[in-house]
Amino acid sequence: MPILSRLASDVQLMFRRPPRQQYAALCYRMTSDDRVEILLQTSRDTGRWVIPKGWPMADKGPHEVAAQEAYEEAGVRGNVDKTSIGCFLYRKGMKDGFTVDCKVQVYALEVTEMAKKFKEKGERRAEWVSCEEAANRVHEPMLKLLMLGFETELRQRKG
Repeated sequence: MPILSRLASDVQLMFRRPPRQQYAALCYRMTSDDRVEILLQTSRDTGRWVIPKGWPMADKGPHEVAAQEAYEEAGVRGNVDKTSIGCFLYRKGMKDGFTVDCKVQVYALEVTEMAKKFKEKGERRAEWVSCEEAANRVHEPMLKLLMLGFETELRQRKG
């Protein structure tokens, strides 16, 4: 029986597709007492806490996609880093009932403006929370780690 299990596992690996690429914005702001807050929003389908993310766009670079998704989903604009701060993996449920593995490159976006009207207004809940609270709310382990280390990394980058 172990040989059959091994064969089944090998066949499954042979037909597994590489993860689909997405780009996300880790939207943040500094509070009056010099703390970092992250903007979380709920997903439209499951209500889980997530960050704005989306699929590649032919006419935009990855950081530009992240910034556009932040505006469309959360109504925020700001200064987006051109270099990714890391990535995380998750399984995305599709409309047809299937799931796909996704690899999400994350770009820090310092929020400077919040719009009153934007594409997905009213479709999600959004909250500003500490890095620690953000990490507690999201489900993806690699995203949790990015959030927990973000404030320290940001302070090091800003000198």
